[in-house]
Amino acid sequence: MNRGGSSPSAAANYLLCTNCRKVLRKDKRIRVSQPLTRGPSAFIPEKEVVQANTVDERTNFLVEEYSTSGRLDNITQVMSLHAQYLESFLRSQFYMLRMDGPLPLPHRHYIAIMAAARHQCSYLINMHVDEFLKTGGIAEWLNGLEYVPQRLKNLNEINKLLAHRPWLITKEHIQKLVKTGENNWSLPELVHAVVLLAHYHALASFVFGSGINPERDPEISNGFRLISVNNFCVCDLANDNNIENASLTGNSFGIVGSLSELEALMERMKRLQEEREDEEASQEEMTTRFEKETKESLFVVSGDTFHSFPHSDFEDDMIITSDVSRYIEDPGFGYEDFARRGEEHLPTFRAQDYTWENHGFSLVNRLYSDIGHLLDEKFRMVYNLTYNTMATHEDVDTTMLRRALFNYVHCMFGIRYDDYDYGEVNQLLERSLKVYIKTVTCYPERTTKRMYDSYWHQFKHSEKVHVNLLLMEARMQAELLYALRAITRYLT
Repeated sequence: MNRGGSSPSAAANYLLCTNCRKVLRKDKRIRVSQPLTRGPSAFIPEKEVVQANTVDERTNFLVEEYSTSGRLDNITQVMSLHAQYLESFLRSQFYMLRMDGPLPLPHRHYIAIMAAARHQCSYLINMHVDEFLKTGGIAEWLNGLEYVPQRLKNLNEINKLLAHRPWLITKEHIQKLVKTGENNWSLPELVHAVVLLAHYHALASFVFGSGINPERDPEISNGFRLISVNNFCVCDLANDNNIENASLTGNSFGIVGSLSELEALMERMKRLQEEREDEEASQEEMTTRFEKETKESLFVVSGDTFHSFPHSDFEDDMIITSDVSRYIEDPGFGYEDFARRGEEHLPTFRAQDYTWENHGFSLVNRLYSDIGHLLDEKFRMVYNLTYNTMATHEDVDTTMLRRALFNYVHCMFGIRYDDYDYGEVNQLLERSLKVYIKTVTCYPERTTKRMYDSYWHQFKHSEKVHVNLLLMEARMQAELLYALRAITRYLT
């Protein structure tokens, strides 16, 4: 049934899950005794993650050294499938939360809560509510933004823009924060806050993209804190219950033979490499391909767009739960495609004009010492991380694929690399993978297991986690580039 032609009575066939607010088909109700799948991830079999953790003693050392909670949490367990990267991640996160820096410790955790709330990520919110209280935070602040100092409340606008439309951030936003009398932010404090916001927006993408389960709580009888429920609910455990899931069985998500899918991708990589060596596209052609890709991303719809009923029938019901919304303002503000339909002359961010390496890195290091080095190491680590394998194949150069994933995220945020041929994105990223990338990056709270399962059927789970690490870091870097460029413009 298409959106325009469906009858109002169609809504009668559906109901809302009272726990997670997702739309369910009435004819597929289920009863499940446990609220969630076991293990750290709802998407990855527990044994795969457990094997990785038992083999690698280094992970336990890193947790003892750099974990603020002092335990092996579910995020760390899933990330430990890539131990090299995990070390960079934990070191940089520990530095921004615990080491000397411009902001008091409780403020750091409250900013993390504000960032996670933009994507309704209750997993991260719960984690930092605990940390906020442990570091001496005032419990009353947890009642919501109206209870916090005006200075923290003033971060609302930049939190909202960074999370959903970072290209809208201007030097005026910076000026407003640093020149507000008694509630003003110093530039070092603001840089610290921006790094935390970008880190936790991006980490929410990883949490949802990897299906991270709530932490088990030994103090609760069944082992789970229900308040921690992410986007995974009993209704998700029956694969087809969710309309969003059930509707993804159309052509673009149809299962092709896994083997032929893998071989076809490797063949395309080989052909692109040969074409690259034979001839180089002109600068004009490269620009055209970027614009084409940004406009095509308009038609890469996220999960929410697959509903088979008129959106208006349900939009009043699909509300953010109150315990999350108390930490944000303007909850309806979300991602809007950078290349909106009918718009010409896009305000593209030319990466060469303001790069992380030449501009962002030095500004961050100057205002918030050493975090620049740690972030730089983390970005380089994820970008260069490779095991030279693709599913069952060994000795494969995956550079081209990794670059396509990273640059596609930046493309959706309007960042263009002059030396990159965006035609490669279309060749290397199948449609179901593009839908997954766009959802995880722009609307992570809508990610479902069906989306995760829909691409790269023959690849290992560790390879899909690698994809999620790339998406997370590409997103964080995109947010930082826009914020740091605005700070640079304010300073000049």
